[in-house]
Amino acid sequence: MRKKIVAGNWKCNTNLQEGIELAKAVDTLVAKEAADDVVVVLGVPFTHLSKVVESVNTNRIGVSAQNCAAEAKGAFTGEVSAEMVKSTGAEYVILGHSERREYYGETSETLNKKLALALKNGLTPIYCCGESLEVREAEAQNEFVKKQLEETIFNLPESDFRKLVIAYEPIWAIGTGKTASSEQAQEIHAFIRSTIAAKFGDEVAEETSILYGGSCKPSNAKELFANKDVDGGLIGGAALKAEDFLGIINGF
Repeated sequence: MRKKIVAGNWKCNTNLQEGIELAKAVDTLVAKEAADDVVVVLGVPFTHLSKVVESVNTNRIGVSAQNCAAEAKGAFTGEVSAEMVKSTGAEYVILGHSERREYYGETSETLNKKLALALKNGLTPIYCCGESLEVREAEAQNEFVKKQLEETIFNLPESDFRKLVIAYEPIWAIGTGKTASSEQAQEIHAFIRSTIAAKFGDEVAEETSILYGGSCKPSNAKELFANKDVDGGLIGGAALKAEDFLGIINGF
């Protein structure tokens, strides 16, 4: 049975002290009020990783980096390797986020290197995919997302593919004034699952957790998570408030 997962992506927010305070608040609320069958992950800035690991019950809350380098080590000033991430006690790494692709020019070639290094170092990749407004308006979202999968995670052997989590981001519905409906979320999630089934078989597809990375909040989490193929969320802004994040976790 595939896992229910709610992962927060703090992005470039909170200084170290604020991050520790937020992590502790989430830890307290999760311990008191969250269902045991929901996996909770905090995706924090590199500077926070080791301290957040120390601040939460890691048997209940996983800690994630938001990125890692495409090289194992060497003269790459400012980069943080997968091995470095793992050494902090973190268990996950977010890869292929739309902001990394758009602002930093990350390509499928780069992501293949990052995926290999993350897996080699025992990290669980949360792999992001999703289309822009232009692609959605052209009704080409299925072909676009399929291509993203085929160029990256479909290159993995089945044994490695089974280790990752997928997050679908409707980029067209983030900050555009447009809203992705629950039905649209289910439709693309079902398509992703069917594409996985065609590549790796029904069993693997049924075991793969696919998260929704759109504008998920306490008010719509229950409706989104009720969909057959939506296994949780990759949460942005709402993850920066412990009570809101809990409200989403309790959307199942």
